[in-house]
Amino acid sequence: MPFIHIVPYSQQKTSFGPYLAGLECAFLLLLSACGGGTQVPSNPVPAAETTTSSGLATVAILSGPALLGEKIFKDVSLSGSGKMSCASCHDPANAHAPSNDLSVQLGGMNLDVPGFRAVPSLRYLNLTPAFSFTADGAPIGGFNRDGKAQTLALQAERPLLAAHEMANSSKAEVMAKLRRSAYASQFQIVFGSAIFEDTESAFERVQFSLQQYQKEDREFHPYDSQYDLFLAGKASLSEPQLRGLALFNNPLKGNCNGCHTSSKGADGSSPLFTDFSYDNLGLPRNRKIAANASSSYTDLGLCGPDRTDLTLRTDLCGAFKVPTLRNVATRKVFFHNGSFSSLREAVSFYARRDTNPAEWYQLAADGSPRKFDDLPAAYMSNVNTTEVPYQRRPGMTAALSPSEVEDIVAFLGTLNDGYKK
Repeated sequence: MPFIHIVPYSQQKTSFGPYLAGLECAFLLLLSACGGGTQVPSNPVPAAETTTSSGLATVAILSGPALLGEKIFKDVSLSGSGKMSCASCHDPANAHAPSNDLSVQLGGMNLDVPGFRAVPSLRYLNLTPAFSFTADGAPIGGFNRDGKAQTLALQAERPLLAAHEMANSSKAEVMAKLRRSAYASQFQIVFGSAIFEDTESAFERVQFSLQQYQKEDREFHPYDSQYDLFLAGKASLSEPQLRGLALFNNPLKGNCNGCHTSSKGADGSSPLFTDFSYDNLGLPRNRKIAANASSSYTDLGLCGPDRTDLTLRTDLCGAFKVPTLRNVATRKVFFHNGSFSSLREAVSFYARRDTNPAEWYQLAADGSPRKFDDLPAAYMSNVNTTEVPYQRRPGMTAALSPSEVEDIVAFLGTLNDGYKK
């Protein structure tokens, strides 16, 4: 067994700003609770393990806020129903995404209030940049489907307070519940004995803790898929998977690599399979979403209804953030509105949306398919119809044949975390 060298979080490549002093205190308390100054905890925290130049296995212990973040993430008592936690929708056993096949999840006081968008995975979000516009005016980055939240910490507010999620009426209600929790004293040790006296400040610490948990715990970004091992020369891909990779990268075929980058970065970093950009795919309307029963309701992504600062940017209406494709094969529904229930169907939609629209859209009275029917007519021109494979028309050959779709699906299966030879 290799010698284990613990690296305190104050020495890790993470900045904790004004909380560092409190974190040092929490780390010392953690060590003393384990019975000694350099002893490995009897129940080690899930952490990243690397090897130093001296050959020592190095375990990065989670910081005090991150340890709290894990408890908060899994605590059902913080919800209005007393039965829902962050982990309820972001199941660690399913790559931190829903484990059911609902288009949208159910929350609220009685767990019967439907949401509006499909819940995404929380994996590989730690490197997502804040929302901004590029030099040529294109939106990029941010958290949530519409980039509304600038950080992982800010992203945590909505689930705790939204009526269709954990359904707390206010930040004060969240903090009152946390104050009754078994880890309330730990919260005070890390952030100060008077932390509960200021609700706004205490709630910010809750958000910060959830952020640090997602940033520090390797479970959220393990980079241990078959494809990762393939890039490292430690695993091989099958013939269908190799064909799928070639089609994925081919700018005249799948062209998936145009948004879902598949090659290592210039610094040798592993690919995230997203460029953090936004696209309007013209998805079919999902009539399983309760809100869609009203013809007046439309989810326009960047320009509303959740996001209100870009409502005048009508050229962005209908655009949603390009997600990572890591673990996409573990998903039960696909796209922001959960309109498809299989990966094969989702890939086929990309290839055949414009050559075979009747496969995807409801028919009008005259028998013609009502393309892009989840958008008001005024915004249909925003749909991407110029890039491969979308630049086709009915009667043309689809960009991918059925067998090529199968090959891409086979490749996407190599992006699942936890690969075992």
